[in-house]
Formats: sequence, structure tokens, C-alpha cells
Amino acid sequence: DPGADASLCGMAATGASGTNAVRYGTMRPNVLNLRVVLPDGRLLHTAGPGRQPRKRAAGYDLTSLFVGSEGTLGFLTQATLRLHPLPEATAVTVASFPSVGAAVACTVQVLQAAVPVARIEFLDEVMADACGRFSGMGLPVAATLLLELHGSRHSLAEQQQQTEEIMRQNGGSGLPWAEGLEEREQLWSMRHNAWYAALALRPGCQGYSTDVCVPISRLPDVVVETKQDLQASGLTGPMVGHVGDGNFHCILVFNSQDPEEAQRIHAFTQRLGRRALAAGGTCTGEHGVGLGKRALLQEELGQEGLDTLRSIKAALDPHNLMNPGKVL
Repeated sequence: DPGADASLCGMAATGASGTNAVRYGTMRPNVLNLRVVLPDGRLLHTAGPGRQPRKRAAGYDLTSLFVGSEGTLGFLTQATLRLHPLPEATAVTVASFPSVGAAVACTVQVLQAAVPVARIEFLDEVMADACGRFSGMGLPVAATLLLELHGSRHSLAEQQQQTEEIMRQNGGSGLPWAEGLEEREQLWSMRHNAWYAALALRPGCQGYSTDVCVPISRLPDVVVETKQDLQASGLTGPMVGHVGDGNFHCILVFNSQDPEEAQRIHAFTQRLGRRALAAGGTCTGEHGVGLGKRALLQEELGQEGLDTLRSIKAALDPHNLMNPGKVL
């Protein structure tokens, strides 16, 4: 379930995911084989030409090596993907909560209760308001969760009842469950347009999106601290996230012609990355390292980890032709 302007091999190159990741996984476990053009022009099939087994133990895992490599080791030109069956029944609801903390606490409790959620997406009150206005749906200006359940018709009713009880315990109030395709697509279209909805908050300004991922048990603390940091920094940065797997984003909308505001954006993103690392998480769950998070990558992996990455890079791209300066 990629974002608005994502490409298949681009998703693989950054090890990205989407709203379905909590149940079906990120790109990494869903890519079975990649066709890669190496820096010297050779063509590599990471699992062997034409091969697509569900699992394999033959040699190093070259497919996983190139997933998340951000174009530094070769061009990804074709991907073979794992398929998942469509569920018999699907239901979606939107729930509003009295605070960011309550919404995220509900997420954690739903997962701890082993409810087989397919998607559970978080919007803070700024993002909910922006998405509601942009889509014309008029969401309450409150911390919001979008939840989707998959299963048989019999199991779905039990999951809905269990989810509603946990929502009530956290002060949440939800819309009736949407089970029709058109109604469900309308709700998810609102979420998928979050980037454009955020940009509409400050017409003429630019957007800068950053993400982190933390263990589920630490998610409420990190989200609340990040919300407080955003408010104290005076930044326009609605929060949205695939909180079912501990991953959330801040879409920072700023005036690129204002050096002082740009500096505050940079300082905030560094604090956010280090906050995630201190919580036992990662500085990026799916956007990648690129140029902006190279220092955070070193803090995350340590010198030994970074040296190992450099050795792999030097072996495959000795002339540093592929995305020089990125990641390392």
C-alpha cells in the first residue's frame, strides 16, 4: 500500500512500507527476488534468475541486502513480490480520542490483545483537521485512529467488539464500521492525501517529511514527547503514522526562504531521531538515511556497523558511482 507518488523499486530501495505493514509486513519480507544492474554493468538476480521460493537458505541474503540500499549498490529494475489472499470480509472505522497519548495507548492495547489488525493509522489533531478539510469529510479536530480489520464474517464481528471495548476504555468514540468498498476507499483516500492536506495548511510553503520507528511499548512516550517538542518549537508539523508497527511521521511545512525556520526544522529532526534511538528504536522506519540522517546512522549502528557497510559498498562499487555521499 504505497504512498501517493511511490514506485515499486523505489519502495524496495528504501525498505519502505505502508498502511498494511502491521499485518502483511514491510517491503523486506515481501520481496522474493530483485533484478539489479550493478555499478560495473552486470545484471544480478538476487535470488537467482526466475526463482521465487517463499523461503531460502542458500548463501547470503542478497535480496535483503539490496532492499533498503537507497541506490548506493545498484539500480533496482525489477521486483518479484509475495502475494497475499484477499480477506473474505473487511471493516474500517475512524475513532477520535481526547489526547494523542490516549490514541496511541489504544493502539498498544489493541496489539497487546492480539487483535489481528490489518491497518491502524494515527493522525494528531492538526493532521485530522487538515485531512478532514482537504477531503471535505469534516473529521473532529482530535487525535484520531483509522482501523481496518480483515477476516471471515464470523471472526470480524468478534474483532470489532473487542476493538470497540478497548477504544472506550481509552476515551475513544468511533464512527460506525464501514464495510462497503466505496465507503472504505473514501476513508483511506483521505488518509492517503495526508501529504497534500498538510501542504494546504501553509500554501506556498514546502514540506519536509521525516520518520522514526520505536518499540511498541515505548510508542506512547515518544509520540507525546514529540508532540510537546513540536509545540515548543513553534513548527507546523502534523503527525501521522503507521503506529501498528511503531512507525510515525512528522510532515513539517515551512518557508524554505526563511533560514531561521529551516534551522529549527533541522534541529527538530535531529532531536526526533535521537529520541527514537534512546527509546531503543531506529532513526528511520521507511524513509531511509539519505544525506540528512548519516550522523544518526552512525549513532545507531556504531563504528563497527558503519565500517561493515563501507566494506560492502567498496566491494560492489569501488569507484563510488552509485549515489555518492548518500547513507555513508
